[in-house]
Amino acid sequence: MTDNAPKETPKGDRIAKVLARAGVASRREAERMIEAGRVRVNGEQILSPALNVTESDAIMVDGNLVSEQEPPRMWMYHKPTGLVTSDRDEKGRETIYDKMPEDMPRVMSVGRLDINSEGLLLLTNDGGIKRKLELPSTGWLRRYRVRVNGRPSDAALEPLRKGITIEGERFQPMTVTLDRQQGANAWLTVGLREGKNREIRRAMEAVNLSVNRLIRISYGPFQLGELKSGEVEEVRRKIVRDQLGLEIEDASGTAQKKPKTVQRFSKRRSSMAGKPGKPRR
Repeated sequence: MTDNAPKETPKGDRIAKVLARAGVASRREAERMIEAGRVRVNGEQILSPALNVTESDAIMVDGNLVSEQEPPRMWMYHKPTGLVTSDRDEKGRETIYDKMPEDMPRVMSVGRLDINSEGLLLLTNDGGIKRKLELPSTGWLRRYRVRVNGRPSDAALEPLRKGITIEGERFQPMTVTLDRQQGANAWLTVGLREGKNREIRRAMEAVNLSVNRLIRISYGPFQLGELKSGEVEEVRRKIVRDQLGLEIEDASGTAQKKPKTVQRFSKRRSSMAGKPGKPRR
């Protein structure tokens, strides 16, 4: 006789989700760490992310005990040119983490800026925030100041506003404003809602323009403003909790409902922008 009684749902959350909430890595990166044998639960090595854990379980990554989940936090960082947006670089180039203030906790970047790009980069200690802000469905507008070599006419930029296909890859329509001509260069303001690799540079090349400077000035409601190159400023926790437009889980795993609107916030200078140094791992 077959037992049709429902199976009891395992308590707790998936291990990768817990590691992401603790700021160790994104959920996908955490799954790769598990499969590589870098994670132990209660002293035993695990090789599959198909495991639920609770607060009573001791989790270690690379021999380091994972601390309890911190409250969700976010920072705005003015990324300079010449830095790679990754934990480490196979070519040995400096990364954004090599230049963070010493008192920064472990953080993850929301999206990327390539090595030659500068401007606003959002950082968070919470994998759930990172994942949601990077989802195409979030659709937050990212705005850039772009300097191109050439003398573009407004008509020449029209294909970008309609959306173009480059080597079989479809780029969504962009908002493009021709601000001013400055000698052999022109300054544009570009807005887009997706984050494909080198999207603006590739799109400009498609209309015979070469980008020689690219500065991200906003990401959704967050503004670069007067934040100086290399500086970091924490977003007030009340804004992270109440005004991001996200459902952020608290320590008990209960989702806090997102508000109906996302408001802009007034900038407050952070004391964290100081001597460069590596974040604590």
